[in-house]
Amino acid sequence: MPTNVQTFFEKKRHGEKLVVITAYDALTAALVHEACVDAILVGDSAAMVFAGHETTLPITMDEMLYHTRAVTRGAKGAFVIADMPFLSYQCGRDEALRNAGRFLKEAGAHAVKLEGAADIELTARIVRAGIPVMGHLGLVPQSVHELGGFKAQGKTPASAALILEQASALDAAGCFAIVLECVPSELARQVTEGIRAATIGIGAGRHCDGQVQVVNDALGYASKYIPRHAKRYAQFYDVGLAAIRAYVDEVRTGAFPTAEHEVAPAKAIDAPGK
Repeated sequence: MPTNVQTFFEKKRHGEKLVVITAYDALTAALVHEACVDAILVGDSAAMVFAGHETTLPITMDEMLYHTRAVTRGAKGAFVIADMPFLSYQCGRDEALRNAGRFLKEAGAHAVKLEGAADIELTARIVRAGIPVMGHLGLVPQSVHELGGFKAQGKTPASAALILEQASALDAAGCFAIVLECVPSELARQVTEGIRAATIGIGAGRHCDGQVQVVNDALGYASKYIPRHAKRYAQFYDVGLAAIRAYVDEVRTGAFPTAEHEVAPAKAIDAPGK
């Protein structure tokens, strides 16, 4: 059965783990969809792992719509969640609602994700409009400057209490799931047990209802440091680098192309009357 919002509640209720992974293009989306993930997140992490920025802040609505369209084309039938980028929902509730709706109307997404819990009424309003919302607590990358960097959250009693309060508020507002990023495992367990919404962890331990990873980290498609919470299941970068180096060598030595890579010669055409 295809994933939908109710799948998140049902799997949580039955203790079945949910699997979410990011994708930013049609080919990768097709790959992860064929692997039978429960949902694809078109993360604003595209700003960093796709476009090379240092944070998620620069990516725009138009760019996120572009990536979401590519993913929904590449993974037909997948449950796709689109990240609402920085300043797409902080500048007024009417504009936020319109922007959330654009992901469904123009890009084919099934849900949107909002970071933080600064405006619970906005979350509730988007849900009331028929747009499923995934929340995001803990390390919220769009607030990287406020947090003083990409640092784990919920490590003090006050910070943990705030996350518990925020999770309860997002749950009451109608979120079907909440990402918990870089928080202690015990705190994630308390959140998970205390709300109806499914918790999706990234650096939050094994007690969450499911996990999400950045696809580039999982595939090893990066030459730089990957975070502690990520696990490499392949080494796409190394394999790709070796392949391109082989191509470079073959072109420079004349080993490529060979006759088999050339256009076939035209067939001889008999003259009229012969």
